[in-house]
Amino acid sequence: MHTDASLVVEFLNTVNVEEGTDLLEHPGQWREWATGHTLRANPAAEARAARDALRAAIGDPRLPGGSVDVGTRISLTDDGPALMADDVVGAVFAACTRLVVRGDWIRLKICPADTCLWAFYDESRNRSRTWCSMRVCGNREKARGWRARTATG
Repeated sequence: MHTDASLVVEFLNTVNVEEGTDLLEHPGQWREWATGHTLRANPAAEARAARDALRAAIGDPRLPGGSVDVGTRISLTDDGPALMADDVVGAVFAACTRLVVRGDWIRLKICPADTCLWAFYDESRNRSRTWCSMRVCGNREKARGWRARTATG
């Protein structure tokens, strides 16, 4: 079962900066990804615009911010009103809305390593995590900083 955070992060990471790949450039793979999440695939251009706007909103420095209008609906369920969508973009934005309501939107982050830029959900207690992985990107950036400081000293 996917959580709101995992759905959003997986969608944001359909582009991989380090490997130079973009799932949206492969229609079959994009449809397979959507089907695997029991959703309908949006047209690639629509999905890319939504993904880029969301990535910019949580800190991807390569992308300009922008607004995107997404259609969703509210259904009355046994648990009360629920924000619903059948396609990927609508479901991701519904998940983002639920994260905002719960106060967890600020836990969505982009790794600042310019070779990575991986989206991740900060599960740290005080929401202070910076890197997608301290072992990989954090250590790599700290080593670069150390080399730069010692090279000039």
